[in-house]
Amino acid sequence: MKLFLILGAINGFLAVALGAFGAHGLEGKLSEKMLNTWDKAVNYQMFHTMALLVTGLILAKIQSGGMMWAGWMFFIGILLFSGSLYVYSTTGIKTFAMITPLGGVAFLAGWILLGYAVVKYL
Repeated sequence: MKLFLILGAINGFLAVALGAFGAHGLEGKLSEKMLNTWDKAVNYQMFHTMALLVTGLILAKIQSGGMMWAGWMFFIGILLFSGSLYVYSTTGIKTFAMITPLGGVAFLAGWILLGYAVVKYL
């Protein structure tokens, strides 16, 4: 439980910092398309940071393996989805963009696991 709250706090900080860096440090250095890609990475990181925090709070109430896996899927999704988009937007290397859907699948799995655990235990 505490781990996902800590990961949520770290990712929340990073999402704000990377969003500010994109808005102020990358403007004029990246194309509009790549800035939009950067923004998408920041948005998905922040959305799933909230999911990490919710997962940690629910784990304080119920101990569920499914809920634990939901937290890991959200974290892995952030790394793969947002991480690959950050690298792709700054390098233009398309191989990194091909990793992004794996992060999306991790996000989807996290939401399914979260929903299942909530229905089963709450």
